[in-house]
Amino acid sequence: MFDSLARPLRRAEASAYLKQKHGLDYKPNTLAKLFTIGGGPLVRKSGRVPLYETASLDAWAEGKLSPPVRSSSELAAFAAPVGA
Repeated sequence: MFDSLARPLRRAEASAYLKQKHGLDYKPNTLAKLFTIGGGPLVRKSGRVPLYETASLDAWAEGKLSPPVRSSSELAAFAAPVGA
């Protein structure tokens, strides 16, 4: 559905895109909150309307996901050291 989109997505569409393409369940309200406090994907605005580019959503989603691993013990190698 979203593979050939070249236009920016509105917040509800961005939420659906993240769920479909990356399996991340971020509701539109959560994206709105992240826009306010920081930590969300890059956003452009057209007047009052926030617009999300799929490339920015993809980059942000990749930052949320761990690298592929074969077991949970491999994840410890990617975790930040305690106290860092």
